[in-house]
Amino acid sequence: MRARILRRHMQNGVTVIDPANTYVGAGVEIGEDSVLYPGTILEGTTRIGAECILGPNARVIDATLADRVSVQSSVIVESVVENEAAIGPFAYVRPQSHIGARTKIGDFVEIKKSTVGDDTKISHLSYVGDSEVGARVNIGCGVVTVNYDGFVKHKTEIGDDSFVGSNVNLVAPIRIGKGGYVATGSTVTDEVPAGAFAIARSRQTTKLGYVHGLKERLRNKLDRAVNNRNEVE
Repeated sequence: MRARILRRHMQNGVTVIDPANTYVGAGVEIGEDSVLYPGTILEGTTRIGAECILGPNARVIDATLADRVSVQSSVIVESVVENEAAIGPFAYVRPQSHIGARTKIGDFVEIKKSTVGDDTKISHLSYVGDSEVGARVNIGCGVVTVNYDGFVKHKTEIGDDSFVGSNVNLVAPIRIGKGGYVATGSTVTDEVPAGAFAIARSRQTTKLGYVHGLKERLRNKLDRAVNNRNEVE
């Protein structure tokens, strides 16, 4: 059965690099000139457009991918991905997500129940959950939408043309207005109006020559602890 399914797709113009290591469900549709690399698994009601590149090691479940989408070493579940978007490697697009055209969802990025606008870049190591992200947004490395307070999931809104620096926490519910800029290392809890700059981090303190004394104190503390333990024993 698996061989017959793959043969039908290949006869319709799909390239399957290694049929022995590619798994496509009976209800899956794949557009012409798409390429399936080894380790690709397509399940359920998945719809793949034309000229897509899937794999190696891509799993798509009950999702819709438009034309010229690439997915590498990633999982997409019950979501929609628009034209020319690039997913992965090692990304996870969870249910009820909508990824815009030409958007980049990079390595170790997780998207959950969120809309991401066209031409937006979430390149690495970020979590976007219960969010509406606009078009042409840059989300830096290590950004987290803090959507859960232990009881309720809250929403994050990020307007078009915004910039969110690396290692930022957006504590939902929160809104970043169009063209807003959030400085690297900030934990933001209040709305950032359109075109505004938000910075929320403590001022750096540098103590010159402090390290030598600190190491001596720590070493003495360790020695006392060892001596006390030996006396007890």
